[in-house]
Amino acid sequence: MLEVLELPFMQRALLAGVMIGFLASYYGVFVVQRGLGFLGNGLAHAAFGGVALGLLLGMEPLWIAAPFTVAIAIAITWVQQRTSLASDTVIGVFFAASMAMGIVFLSLKRDYSVDAFSYLFGSILAVTGTDLWVSGLVVFFSLLCQPLWGRWAYATFDRDLARTDRVPVVLDEYLLAVLIAVTVVVAVKVVGIVLISAFLVVPAAAARLLSQRFAAMTVLSVCIGVTSVLGGLGCSYWLDLPSGATIVLLQTVIFLVSLAVSRFFHVGAGRVSL
Repeated sequence: MLEVLELPFMQRALLAGVMIGFLASYYGVFVVQRGLGFLGNGLAHAAFGGVALGLLLGMEPLWIAAPFTVAIAIAITWVQQRTSLASDTVIGVFFAASMAMGIVFLSLKRDYSVDAFSYLFGSILAVTGTDLWVSGLVVFFSLLCQPLWGRWAYATFDRDLARTDRVPVVLDEYLLAVLIAVTVVVAVKVVGIVLISAFLVVPAAAARLLSQRFAAMTVLSVCIGVTSVLGGLGCSYWLDLPSGATIVLLQTVIFLVSLAVSRFFHVGAGRVSL
């Protein structure tokens, strides 16, 4: 059974899956706690617009999708901070615009179908060495930013009080938005545009059901994110199922079990404090 771990493509898939699972579930706690569950969808579809532009220009799609998605994330944050519009409304506007641009870009390129579908649904088993290096760099930079976790958590629970205490809330929100956008882009090839929002939301939501403190929620979310990737990859290999979808289904099962545990044993129940 363990001989499968000797296959190079499976080794790359496991390494990439662990890194993506860590990144998505780590930033996912801020997405869930701030009530920005729609952000994952918005940025994923922004990445679709960037991928479509890359395909149209005949360039590596992810090199175009990265700055494109980061620009959309900065634009969403800028509009949120300068208007009274609800976050979901702002995200929905950019979501629709990015999708529309992606459709227009693809309509201008005739032989797009295979390339576009590979990014829509992803393939963790087709991860390359370059993908691993890029994911590793994002993980490294995220670890460098780990000392900022306390500031981000403080502003997550009380933005106004954090500003009063001279926490650079606005700067942190731009930085967090950029890091989430980059995480979405590096995860697109692995998970696919359709499923990346689940990686951001489901592990963090399950962790919130079982946690009473935000720090515990963060650790539990990362554990769920990483272990669900490992378990989902194993199931997809032995059952011959799509890897990304299998991982998301396993995360959903973990969420349902967490929901049952929180309901019957009154653990956490979604009430999290700093």
